[in-house]
Amino acid sequence: MISSEEEARTYALQWGDVEAASRLDRYCAMLLAENQRQNLISKPSEAQLWVRHIADSAQLLEHVPRETYMERVPGTWLDLGTGPGLPGLVIAILCPRIPVVLVESRAGRVEFLENCVAELGLKNCEVIGQRLERVNPFESWVISARAFAPLEKLLRLSAPFSTKDTRYLLPKGRSAAHELEATKPAIRKLFHVKHSLTDAEAGIIVSR
Repeated sequence: MISSEEEARTYALQWGDVEAASRLDRYCAMLLAENQRQNLISKPSEAQLWVRHIADSAQLLEHVPRETYMERVPGTWLDLGTGPGLPGLVIAILCPRIPVVLVESRAGRVEFLENCVAELGLKNCEVIGQRLERVNPFESWVISARAFAPLEKLLRLSAPFSTKDTRYLLPKGRSAAHELEATKPAIRKLFHVKHSLTDAEAGIIVSR
């Protein structure tokens, strides 16, 4: 279990190189500064930024085959309701070979994301400032969402972007198991819950 900021930073940076480390440090600084202007993350979580947000995002890479994205471009990673770029922007920083699309409808957050992408020079990251329903569909290799919508609604809205091979990675906090159990049996059999590395009581809903 990752519990300290030092452990979280060491964990997250194992997924990237020296350039990724520099970009993550800059992103963290931008995130904390912007959080003074608009509510991007909770104030108490600022003191545990690496545990609660950076490592929490990076751990999703545990659930995709590393050799796939290290050897070739596997497809697009779609992050729904990304907010300040969690987890999608962290993934884009750590894995420059993965094309990442961030969907966010709130104007203030879109402006922040666009500034981050430009400032950090992320050629693999695109920001779409619209509601998902208005985005032209494309096939996604991974679909992630940290706090976007209840599972059944999320699946319905993301269906145009999903194929039989799409991997869903959905951090759901402490409600993960309960939310999956409450869905229809046909949906429930397609997913399972993985324990979070940053919170012993939290889970990630992952497609089988």
